[in-house]
Amino acid sequence: MELRQLRMFAALAEELHFGRAAARERVAQSGLSQSLKRLERELDVVLIERDTHHVHLTPAGRAFLAETRRVLLHLDRATAAAQRAARPVRRLRAGIVDASYESMPCILRRLEEQHPDLEVHTVEAGAWEQFDLLLDGVLDVAVGRATMAPVGIAAELLRLDPMGVLMLPGHRFAEMPAVPVGRLEGEPLLMAERRRTADLRRFITDLCRSVGFPPTFYRGTVESVNAGADLVRRGRCLLCAPASCLPEPSGLAWRPLSAPAAPYPWSVLWREGDPSPMVGSVLACARALSRDRGWL
Repeated sequence: MELRQLRMFAALAEELHFGRAAARERVAQSGLSQSLKRLERELDVVLIERDTHHVHLTPAGRAFLAETRRVLLHLDRATAAAQRAARPVRRLRAGIVDASYESMPCILRRLEEQHPDLEVHTVEAGAWEQFDLLLDGVLDVAVGRATMAPVGIAAELLRLDPMGVLMLPGHRFAEMPAVPVGRLEGEPLLMAERRRTADLRRFITDLCRSVGFPPTFYRGTVESVNAGADLVRRGRCLLCAPASCLPEPSGLAWRPLSAPAAPYPWSVLWREGDPSPMVGSVLACARALSRDRGWL
């Protein structure tokens, strides 16, 4: 029994017409008839009956067709698996600080649209940990604040993200169109653990000191923006967060900081000298998104 015989039988059983089945399999009708006869002799059953006007499956033919379809389906799957295995696997390992930070997910979605066979792995890690993982070759790209990056990390500015304050809707700041940085003096500001967002903590510290006071950080810490939003809902603190990192839906109010305005600089980060073509593809997607959405 040959696979070619099974394919011709399946075509005939589905078309129930010798001419159409022969055309589908690109053989002469006589060749299709001979293949069917050899198959029936080997099985010692009649699979298809025909008269002058009709072709129909016998009960044995219907049973054989069901199993034949399974065999051909598995063969197609085996062929596809072998072809996939023969191609080099393209992988990208991207670092994110928090799943709610949208810049990197936006880049990766566009990248996957352009490269559907790309295998993308995201790693959630703190800012300093991402730098180490990049230098060690564990990560290919990340997104963060370039001024914090050590030697050996290359960067390209992607987005200037307005920094603001997340608060209860009834908070006095919620009545303002923007919150002057000086008004944050004495307010408990929630931050993630230092190892996760050292860059953001430094940014807020430098911003507050630029108008003459050190920030008052809330005594507790959180692991994510969503966890921080829960503390804000309970009226325990305020949360400084860029506009792109807000939990949705949050039931909270967010107001941008002013005097001075405080855009947070997101950059694509990668290892200097990395020859990977996928790093170039990430940069191309990041530039296109930045241009299309006016991030700069």
